[in-house]
Amino acid sequence: MQALTRLALAATLAIGGSAVLTAANTAQAATPAPTAAAAVASQYVTANDGTPIYVKDWGPKDGPVVVFSHGWPLNADSWESQMQFLAERGYRVIAHDRRGHGRSGQPWANNTMDQYADDLDAVLRAKGVKRATLVGFSTGGGEVARYIGRHGTARVAKAVFVSAVTPIMGASPTNPNGVPEAVFDSLRKASLDNRAQLYKDIAGGPFFGFNRPGAKASAGLVDSFYVQGMQAGAKATYDSIEAFFHSDFREDLKKVNVPTLVIHGDDDQIVPIETTGRATAKLVKGARLIEYPGAPHGITDTHKDRLNQDLLDFVRQ
Repeated sequence: MQALTRLALAATLAIGGSAVLTAANTAQAATPAPTAAAAVASQYVTANDGTPIYVKDWGPKDGPVVVFSHGWPLNADSWESQMQFLAERGYRVIAHDRRGHGRSGQPWANNTMDQYADDLDAVLRAKGVKRATLVGFSTGGGEVARYIGRHGTARVAKAVFVSAVTPIMGASPTNPNGVPEAVFDSLRKASLDNRAQLYKDIAGGPFFGFNRPGAKASAGLVDSFYVQGMQAGAKATYDSIEAFFHSDFREDLKKVNVPTLVIHGDDDQIVPIETTGRATAKLVKGARLIEYPGAPHGITDTHKDRLNQDLLDFVRQ
């Protein structure tokens, strides 16, 4: 009897304890965490068509501002080396995931260069940015140019084009030496057929120059490119190929009236320097061109130490 009594008491305590814990957990779950919710909300900006745009905002909030626009099919994470480097030196650094990419919303329509520029404007306004250095890589370079073309330089102190698709990437009657239309067609087809393999092939080959004789491939860089690409939406990345390949930024670049730096690798197999980096530097009055000998397209990773220092030197001027 005593044994049964002890068992009954133990069961009662156990059940009671469980009930207390359950009640406590329920109460905790029912109580929202306003600070966490506010933190999440602060990471998003709403575009003019309602699309949520994910934004990183690092470094001291009173520091000089540097804003980064990423390439296709990546997201703000692709700038992490440059952002950490500058933030540690007192700069406020901001980067967003382009619509349809990374953690931003994936609208079916409006995946165009004009809309990308308007989204950047929404980010600058929401973050209260007044005099920033805008830095655009690859497709992001086009975004920066189109932003200035559409919104001017009232919020811009300086501009940097890194491996940018400006002034126009694809071949056309007025740009006969551009990248052949067959490349555009093959990219779009590969994106539909097997975009996962497309991203691995680009990253494992020409993007980082791993297809060059003697090059030592980095599995980590290939994986990072692949993961970022697969975070993006299929429709958004498909539409973006049209945006970065055929958009003409020549008139936009003529409106750039702030100190400008152009940085490009002279072995860029994705966005060849002759018709992009060098042509951009010629179109922007007073622009300075820095060529990285033997460097591929993805210099934000392969040449990050030099790029970080070049950016720091420029924003300090």
